[in-house]
Amino acid sequence: MTRLSIPDMSCGHCKATVEKTVTGLDPAAKVAVDLATRHIDVTSASTTEALIAALKGAGFEAAVA
Repeated sequence: MTRLSIPDMSCGHCKATVEKTVTGLDPAAKVAVDLATRHIDVTSASTTEALIAALKGAGFEAAVA
């Protein structure tokens, strides 16, 4: 599991975009979003670097939490 911090994720639309981005990269990925802490927990075959790059492409800066 990888925990990422996404400081700009603040609403339901952001949550949906983040989930769609991660599952677009890895359809088998499991994503748990916590809007209150602005963290996501991802279980995926994709690398952390690939997840961060995909999220950046969707407009969200992410970093390992």
